[in-house]
Amino acid sequence: MTETPQLYLITPPVFDPQAFAPRLAAVLDAHPVACLRLTLATTDETDVTRAADALRELAHARDVPLVITAHLQLVEKLGLDGVHLTDGARSVRKTRKELGADPIVGAFCAVSSHEGMTAGEAGADYIAFGPAGDSALGDGTRAGHDLFAWWSEMIELPVVAEGALDAGLIETLAPVVDFFAIGEEIWREDDATASLSRLTAPLR
Repeated sequence: MTETPQLYLITPPVFDPQAFAPRLAAVLDAHPVACLRLTLATTDETDVTRAADALRELAHARDVPLVITAHLQLVEKLGLDGVHLTDGARSVRKTRKELGADPIVGAFCAVSSHEGMTAGEAGADYIAFGPAGDSALGDGTRAGHDLFAWWSEMIELPVVAEGALDAGLIETLAPVVDFFAIGEEIWREDDATASLSRLTAPLR
């Protein structure tokens, strides 16, 4: 793999759409983003819809596809571009059948290459592994360099690295991943645009 990995942006789990919109717009205008994922902690449909409506206009005006985590029933209803599944390969086939061939279907497969291959065979457009960095969340298991290296050598399906990323990890993983999914790493900073610039400096 010789191409530079692309950026895949993840929203914060909680945000006010009106306040977040200008921050997101600044990041999208300053950096080439391949995909935006709406990932909210809330399960309130009204709140999710309000957020999706606000971000869809921003993203689509810049030709950035917007996918949503888990809520596949909202993809068509809200005019979104696809769904990011978090249960490995379990619901990929059902989701692909329900959404059809065109929408994006991504699958987060933690650290399991077997889950990733199964999800790919079931119709996923990309596989995400993580966390790529050290995190006290979960059981502490990391998606290591060996997993990404094996995948990039053996499997054609695009692979996404996400979770606890830093500039050092991005530099190390750049030769063996297709996308870096970045979210909380930048949104916790006051200047998310500058934070993303520092984080992705090794890609330039």
